[in-house]
Amino acid sequence: PDYSVKWKKSDVKFEDRFDKYLDPSFFQHRIHWFSIFNSFMMVIFLVGLVSMILMRTLRKDYARYSKEEEMDDMDRDLGDEYGWKQVHGDVFRPSSHPMLFSSLIGSGCQIFSVGSGMHSVAIFVYAATSPVNGYFGGSLYAKQGGRRWIKQMFIGAFLIPAMVCGTAFFINFIAMYYHASRAIPFGTMVAVCCICFFVILPLNLVGTILGRNLSGQPNFPCRVNAVPRPIPEKKWFMEPAVIVCLGGILPFGSIFIEMYFIFTSFWAYKIYYVYGFMMLVLVILCIVTVCVTIVCTYFLLNAEDYRWQWTSFLSAASTAVYVYMYSFYYYFFKTKMYGLFQTSFYFGYMAVFSTSLGIMCGAVGYVGTSAFVRKIYTNVKID
Repeated sequence: PDYSVKWKKSDVKFEDRFDKYLDPSFFQHRIHWFSIFNSFMMVIFLVGLVSMILMRTLRKDYARYSKEEEMDDMDRDLGDEYGWKQVHGDVFRPSSHPMLFSSLIGSGCQIFSVGSGMHSVAIFVYAATSPVNGYFGGSLYAKQGGRRWIKQMFIGAFLIPAMVCGTAFFINFIAMYYHASRAIPFGTMVAVCCICFFVILPLNLVGTILGRNLSGQPNFPCRVNAVPRPIPEKKWFMEPAVIVCLGGILPFGSIFIEMYFIFTSFWAYKIYYVYGFMMLVLVILCIVTVCVTIVCTYFLLNAEDYRWQWTSFLSAASTAVYVYMYSFYYYFFKTKMYGLFQTSFYFGYMAVFSTSLGIMCGAVGYVGTSAFVRKIYTNVKID
């Protein structure tokens, strides 16, 4: 062989070695600002729409119900009684499967608190915020009359870690089979399991005890009827399943452009460094989610359907379904991945990301809707 060929000296300077990953053309701030401006205009439109519709409608409802209180029993029986006031005895009824529901709400509140922290130490931040999970999940479960609080605490503590670790370990076995460099060392897996059992579980126990003792007593503005009220028939677009499917469209639209940058940063190995934009998008997402779930819940209650707890959670959590559907488009048209390992790696971790996002959005939507429901039933006089 000819050894006379000399290697060409690289023209890349030492201080420019990260330019390949810190591509200035990738994070075009004009596009970022334009996307955030569009999302911000959506927020203004939704907040104005919610304020206008609900305030005007609720004012008419209060006026109508005030007139009904001045009528005698015969006139009230002959009157046209309908709307959200008619379900005041069932609106604060415990949700179906309260153990799972309270665990999801607690986990969502914890994920939201982790999303506001440093992403480089997400595991330790998640472990440190375990009392948030226990407090919200334990207090909600106690308010709904739950008795098996230890089982609820275990479900809330290990719901997200089991999902993440199960997916990561499954992908890790495939990586070990292919002798890939992305295989997680056995010591790291043991360390993560130790964090779950010796850090997350005790802190979650502390939060559960505090939540049950400090805010676990039911303080609903309306008395719950002993016998559930029958739910009347309604049009197909007022069914909870339809509301759930449509509830995530607008929240997904508010984060659609930012999802492209996040996906590209993770899967195309671009370093994401504009966390200020991410924080703005997170705030916009929360506002849009709360507004949409409040509108959906009001229409559901106005149709005399009191099953608003799961509907508010799932309508907000359906944002994750659209994010996961977008990940399919991104995989087939924006990446060059192929094979069992790359496919399982991509869709496995995208499932974890989408599920965590859905649980967080569901918790945010439920908390905002719960405050709205409590407010409207506190301001109306109920016999």
